[in-house]
Amino acid sequence: MSNMFCFQCQETSRNTGCTVKGVCGKTADVANLQDLLVFICKGISHYSVPLRAMGVENDEVNKFITDSLFMTITNANFDRERFVKRIGRAIDLRDSVRALFVSKGGKIEDIKYEGAFWSSKNVEEMERKALEVGVLSIENEDIRSLRELTTYGLKGMAAYGEHAFNLGHEDKEIYAFMQRALVDTTNDNLSVEQLTGLVLETGEHGVKVMALLDKANTTAYGNPEITKVNIGVRNNPAILISGHDLKDMEELLKQTEGTGVDVYTHSEMLPANYYPAFKKYKHFVGNYGSSWWRQTQDFETFNGPVLFTTNCIVPPKSTSTYSDRIYTTGASGYPGFVHISDRKDGKPKDFSIIIEHAKKCQPPVEIETGEIIGGFAHAQVFALADKVVDAVKSGAIRKFFVMAGCDGRMKDRNYYTEFAQALPKDTVILTAGCAKYRYNKLPLGDIGGIPRVLDAGQCNDSYSLAIIALKLKEIFKANSINDLPIAYNIAWYEQKAVIVLLALLSLGVKNIHLGPTLPGFLSANVANVLVKNFGIAPIGTVDDDMKLFLGE
Repeated sequence: MSNMFCFQCQETSRNTGCTVKGVCGKTADVANLQDLLVFICKGISHYSVPLRAMGVENDEVNKFITDSLFMTITNANFDRERFVKRIGRAIDLRDSVRALFVSKGGKIEDIKYEGAFWSSKNVEEMERKALEVGVLSIENEDIRSLRELTTYGLKGMAAYGEHAFNLGHEDKEIYAFMQRALVDTTNDNLSVEQLTGLVLETGEHGVKVMALLDKANTTAYGNPEITKVNIGVRNNPAILISGHDLKDMEELLKQTEGTGVDVYTHSEMLPANYYPAFKKYKHFVGNYGSSWWRQTQDFETFNGPVLFTTNCIVPPKSTSTYSDRIYTTGASGYPGFVHISDRKDGKPKDFSIIIEHAKKCQPPVEIETGEIIGGFAHAQVFALADKVVDAVKSGAIRKFFVMAGCDGRMKDRNYYTEFAQALPKDTVILTAGCAKYRYNKLPLGDIGGIPRVLDAGQCNDSYSLAIIALKLKEIFKANSINDLPIAYNIAWYEQKAVIVLLALLSLGVKNIHLGPTLPGFLSANVANVLVKNFGIAPIGTVDDDMKLFLGE
């Protein structure tokens, strides 16, 4: 048996699976403990699903499973001790829910899943069990592929659901589906066809959770608006905030106000600059650096402390000078990094330790100057609808290219920069997620005042791109979303991109090109189903794909 097996991200070894250590830097013991945590969450769900049918809604279970799935996404949490403690809590919660199930008349003999019973808080026993319950415990390759595709979609849903929860928004139907789907991934009686249906149902709920988060963000902070974001620096000590959680952003800005400490965004936190509510903070300077995988360079020159609100953490190099300046909170974690505790009793998180640290640091080193433009979420694009429609009707805009998704460190991702550069000047890029860092600083110009790169925001804001497409379908009275002058050339990396992909499929979007490689967790037969039914295809060369997309 290998030390571990993980193939949930795009960079997995040889596109087949990491077996010794994750390419992401995840150690084998952490990978296995994550598998065990998911295994027990499935066990909890075996009780919570029938309890819900009895009229029992358990808020603790809903939150625990959501947060646990979020902790296991790629690059979020590398802290072995956090997972050991979390598994212990999972066992306690599972046992209490089982007792409630029995007290309500539930028949324990009806529960066949081992994760509903296995129990040990001995770390060595945890690690032994973790080796038995991983991905490869499912022998049938196609069943394994579909179950994992569903599970990874659920992890992405959990991330977006957690962000919405932090802003006071939740949907019990989403929790109910997540737990039912976890149970279904353990059901040996489900056929390939039924599991394929479950995958698409996961996508439908992905749309719902992204809509929920969009509502949460815009209710709290207003609709994103067109914004020129500063990428230079000022001469003050500062904090760099990374990840995705806007509630953490809000609380950090409030607590740093008047302290002499500036705040900059990094990577996927860039879209925080687009929200009206954050623009009132004079010490909110702009964005520093680039995509998540460049943090080993960006953090060196930033000089001040860095706060990870979620993924994407890259383990520091042995030569890094910034390791003692990294703080984590929420689902994120890394051994040796100071972790800032969750909110309690409705009170904000306490960021005083990172603020005091910042005051002792030198200001950031300027690595670039200028501005980048963004803020083209659905409300803003709808405000420009007449201008956009006129440009399409006149032929000024020939085609839109949805280039949303993830960035990554592998050289084959240069494809996306080269593709953006090669696009004709009468085309527009619609983007969301960190994939934009491959081209958002290129001088691509505009079309009649409409920028050729329209950035809707974070990866979860891919919802905006779907809503924009549906609005264009309505305006142009198209029979199908696939009849619009829109092509989909999407980059993926981790599980939040998986739920975005499934959401698009559930909306009927076809002929998506996905790269830089198709997921390693897709078996040949499952990949063929996606190709046959949805026209999913891998990327090719820039020249070949350009001819294909433009019909030349």
